[in-house]
Amino acid sequence: MNGVIIAAPASGSGKTLVTLGLLRHLAGTGNDVVSAKIGPDYIDPAFHAAASGRPCRNLDAWAMRPETLSNQLTAVSTPDSLVVCEGVMGLFDGARVPPGALSGSTADVARLSGWPVVLVVDARAQAASAAAVVRGFATHQAELTIAGVIFNRVGGEAHAAILRQACSDSLPDIPVLGCLPRGAEMQLPSRHLGLVQALEHPDLETFIDGAAALVGEHIDIPQLRGLMRAGKTAIPTPGQPALPVLGQRIAVARDAAFAFSYPHVLDGWREAGCEIDFFSPLANEAPNPASDAVYLPGGYPELHAAQLAANAMFLKGLGSAAENGAAVFGECGGYMVLGRSLTDGSGDAHAMAGLLPVETSFAAPGLTLGYRQAACVSDGLLGAKGMAFRGHEFHYAKVVSEADAEPLFTSTDAADNALGHAGQRIGKVAGSFIHLVDRT
Repeated sequence: MNGVIIAAPASGSGKTLVTLGLLRHLAGTGNDVVSAKIGPDYIDPAFHAAASGRPCRNLDAWAMRPETLSNQLTAVSTPDSLVVCEGVMGLFDGARVPPGALSGSTADVARLSGWPVVLVVDARAQAASAAAVVRGFATHQAELTIAGVIFNRVGGEAHAAILRQACSDSLPDIPVLGCLPRGAEMQLPSRHLGLVQALEHPDLETFIDGAAALVGEHIDIPQLRGLMRAGKTAIPTPGQPALPVLGQRIAVARDAAFAFSYPHVLDGWREAGCEIDFFSPLANEAPNPASDAVYLPGGYPELHAAQLAANAMFLKGLGSAAENGAAVFGECGGYMVLGRSLTDGSGDAHAMAGLLPVETSFAAPGLTLGYRQAACVSDGLLGAKGMAFRGHEFHYAKVVSEADAEPLFTSTDAADNALGHAGQRIGKVAGSFIHLVDRT
């Protein structure tokens, strides 16, 4: 398969717009196209899937074991397919790590995959100087290939001509693939954790079709396709699932409030022989009573707190699962719902499941963000004491009350700075704000 990585000097340059437009345009012109997203993001992959009609995979060089990352590359490497992979933040941005260690950057994945990079540069406040930006990124790491550049937010034909000439004069081996006009800029609505989820977008198909039309008109698609290269061969590696098996039949919450689950985690459970049953707490569905485990992934329960608090069948079913000995595990939003109460952004407190003695609030939000290393404090549903994982935190909720309960993890950041205990555990019920990506 041939692939390309859509990267940028900084966040907000237009990577997602270009990626979605390319996916829809390529799929609409008869190409077998698949996508990937670098980093731990949950939201962009859902947009990718909507644009291509195919599942999107996360590629995380910091949080994933080499075999997990290789298996993810294998999952997108279908024969004769084209892979469009969206980067994360700026090309070289990642976690603060020791020299020589993988940081989780887009550049890391570019080197490991062998796919060339197309740089999307925001040119709205630059003219010929933009060529110097491209040169800097092209020469920063010798083993990285910048195959082309797309300028975004271009002010008109004269502006485009200056950009093209400046690159032609100083960077003849890096073609300008296109100039997206500033007046045609399209915006996706955002909220506190990033873009509004794809499943909540009021007119997603119209937006993606518009992005495809914009890309098709202003980017030289044949030239871009000609830059795509076969990646390094990824060999499937049988091994342990990313997260330990919680049970043989796992009920997984899935709806607008609980949308943040990784395909590779669920696939790992299936490959280990588990059966996955999805249910919707927002639809007042209870976990399947036959399930011996319940997984509440992250999402946006704070936007639906009143409805979740009123959904008696869901809360009663969750409580019954715990009473009957099922393993119950919640991450971030799921952790908050396992607690006693969740206060929304308006300051209204809503009773939650009450399975863990924690109360959380969005009344005075504060950002917590970063990669995490976590180790189990004691033997439990995630494994033996010391069982270690890598993941990330990204939330605005604050803990306002935390009664005595056994902590779930001890945690550090990517630079090994101690962060203390994280999460709670009572028997076979456990949760934390950390989104787990893989075991170590």
